[in-house]
Amino acid sequence: MVEEASAEAGGAPASQPGDDKAQGAGAETQAPPPADRDPEPEVDTSPEPAPADDPEALPEALAQAQAELETARDQALRAQAEADNTRRRAAREMENARKFAVERLAADLLPAIDSFERAVDAARAASENTAAEGVELSLKILSGALEKAGVRVVDPIGAPFDPNFHEAISMVENADAEPGAVTQVVQKGYVLNERVVRAAMVIVAKAPPAPAPGKPENAAPAEG
Repeated sequence: MVEEASAEAGGAPASQPGDDKAQGAGAETQAPPPADRDPEPEVDTSPEPAPADDPEALPEALAQAQAELETARDQALRAQAEADNTRRRAAREMENARKFAVERLAADLLPAIDSFERAVDAARAASENTAAEGVELSLKILSGALEKAGVRVVDPIGAPFDPNFHEAISMVENADAEPGAVTQVVQKGYVLNERVVRAAMVIVAKAPPAPAPGKPENAAPAEG
């Protein structure tokens, strides 16, 4: 009866021993947040400002900066020069490839031209003008095709001997020709855009021996 009166009066029911344990467990699981603490100061990782320039160190720093600038400028100029050289070398190689693409073909066709020329000479020697004209026409067509490709004939009769384009197979005394001049072309030469495909095989004149001292050059033999 006393407990019912207390409940009716609005009082809280008496706590039981088990209730204290439940409250304790609730206190552990719902612990109040810790009191607010002052935030830790942020660490400034930015570089420290440079100290005021030392007037005495300025000339040295300026000289170092100028040296680094000159080094960078020199490296840039070297790189530019190397790039220009590479570009010019590539252009030159492409031009040579274009100019000398038919060099091997021309070298292979030259024996055919030689045969045509010999056939023309033989036909004319045998008075076979009709056959000579037919072979000569074929020779002109073939020679014209090579000429369009940049192949030029080297026929240096009467010209001074040039070892860059001529191959001397003999030297013959010749009083009527300048010493060192080509007096006979045994085989014509050919060049492709001034590059030798085949050197001309030639005979070169040399001066006759000088007369013996005290003896006129054209003296008549003494009568016996």
